[in-house]
Amino acid sequence: MIRDEANARKERSITYRLTNSKLPRPFKLLQDFDFSFQPNLKKKLIMDLATMDFIRRKESVLFIGNCGTGKSHLARSLAMIACEKGYRTYYTTCADMLNDLNTGVYEKTLVKRIRKYINPELLLIDEMGHDRLELEVTREAHLLFKVIDERYKQNKSLIFTTNVEEQDWAEYLGDPISTQAILDRVFHRSIKVEIHGPSYREYEGKQLQNRYNT
Repeated sequence: MIRDEANARKERSITYRLTNSKLPRPFKLLQDFDFSFQPNLKKKLIMDLATMDFIRRKESVLFIGNCGTGKSHLARSLAMIACEKGYRTYYTTCADMLNDLNTGVYEKTLVKRIRKYINPELLLIDEMGHDRLELEVTREAHLLFKVIDERYKQNKSLIFTTNVEEQDWAEYLGDPISTQAILDRVFHRSIKVEIHGPSYREYEGKQLQNRYNT
């Protein structure tokens, strides 16, 4: 009975963290990722990251690559594992976070809003570069810097996914000063995972089309 109650408490705790993480449903599982489709990606590196040692070492993970290569799948899978292992985790897309913080500027609630991105032990910022309007004004680049800088000062881990190459960040962010400051903090103490390969979504689309054409 004691063991059953302990297991039940553990399950409730995991469910609570997953709910509060705001990870999109359905959840992405690491065992569902097709490593054979991206042979240049080192599976051992991803499995090492799945131990969550990078959080204990106060490190971050930066996924860079083309659209459809599995960056978000891997990032969300790692975030889910973090929840299961007891780490407070929060998920957001870059665009949603900046829209939220920008609203906070106008409503004078920025300090309150920014806490939800600072407090978690692991923050996943997904899909930087999917919405080119998300950083249309330099104020938003500065808001991104505020989140990155505060987590950097507190030695808190970050998972970041982007299809913007490092040399293109300055053009994308539009604010050279904030860009350099962000780059310094994002790339320092970060494990860089580059995935340059075919799009799995495009592959699945072709497979579906082929089934109806045969």
